[in-house]
Amino acid sequence: MKHKIVICLLVAFTFAFNSLNEAQLPEGFVYAKDVIADLDVELRYFSSHNFVGDTIEGYKANKLIVTFETANALKKVQNELQQQNLCLKVYDGYRPQRAVNHFIEWAKDLADTINKQEFYPDVDKRFLFRDGYIASRSGHSRGSTLDLTIIDGITSEPLDMGSPYDFFGEQSWVAYEQITEAQKQNRQLLQSIMLKHGFRNYPQEWWHFTLRDEPFPDTYFDFEVE
Repeated sequence: MKHKIVICLLVAFTFAFNSLNEAQLPEGFVYAKDVIADLDVELRYFSSHNFVGDTIEGYKANKLIVTFETANALKKVQNELQQQNLCLKVYDGYRPQRAVNHFIEWAKDLADTINKQEFYPDVDKRFLFRDGYIASRSGHSRGSTLDLTIIDGITSEPLDMGSPYDFFGEQSWVAYEQITEAQKQNRQLLQSIMLKHGFRNYPQEWWHFTLRDEPFPDTYFDFEVE
């Protein structure tokens, strides 16, 4: 009997601890995994595999946070893709303003080009602001913008989209023509299914989508991803 009581107390404590963590999110935000349990999440800014080459300020965990409405819309996308043995893989969602500030400071340091060859080989770092690759604010900080792709449901390999995620250059434009027909079809699949379920795209990044009816269109948040 005593053993059962201890187990019950441990379960209750774990549930309360998890609930406490989630309760720290601002009203209207959720952990995407609580809505889409099988979602593949690889937050690139919680790693060094990004254009900066370091973990970005404000990212303390590989936990995708989005608005409640965004999570529900994304679940519909995931459900439809799974009927084709495909799934979503998400690289970024809610992004704290402090992360954007990190990008700004990095862009000012012209000597720091550690990941240039992978992410911006043809772009002069001096012109990242002018060309729109870095800005003082990001739609991600409003909580309803996502960076994502489609993966094979069996192998988990990403479909070939013709350019890597977060690549700075025309190759990442949605309408870029100098890619194969298979790559164009993969892009079209991603674009069409996201638009179908309430998202709008960003023409210069095939991976970037924002919920059309986002709940916080004018609010930029700065709580940490943890």
